[in-house]
Amino acid sequence: MEKGTYALVIVLEQEANIAVGRLGFFAFPAGYYLYVGSARSGLQPRVRRHLGGEKRLRWHIDYLLEYAAVVEVWYAEDLKECLWATGAREMPGARVLVAGFGSSDCRCPSHLIYFPVLPSFELFRHRLEGGGIEVKRALPARFLSPGHG
Repeated sequence: MEKGTYALVIVLEQEANIAVGRLGFFAFPAGYYLYVGSARSGLQPRVRRHLGGEKRLRWHIDYLLEYAAVVEVWYAEDLKECLWATGAREMPGARVLVAGFGSSDCRCPSHLIYFPVLPSFELFRHRLEGGGIEVKRALPARFLSPGHG
């Protein structure tokens, strides 16, 4: 896999108060989160880093992943991160809980979107396919396997 955009589907089993770098402390309710990011130098290495255990806390998502788990990865070989985040924010049940999360280099309200229930991949994919984007999905293990991508 070359460069591209991804959405991490994350589950937080129980509410947690989390310090998110310079953004400050936030109460994250239990539920599901979609985090949208892009990887200009390779999807596989970027997603693998997010899935890894011990790491230096560098990006906003690193702080949430200390408490939550990635259950699925949605991805495509495009660089339309803001379009993806907009599509996610427009899905039923979506809420932005932390302004500026993952979006410090653009004008989006947030690249982290909360859902009380598991968001629909089919609905998300359908929203983006209108723009000619072919979104795929995979379990996290696919990105951790050597030689895949």
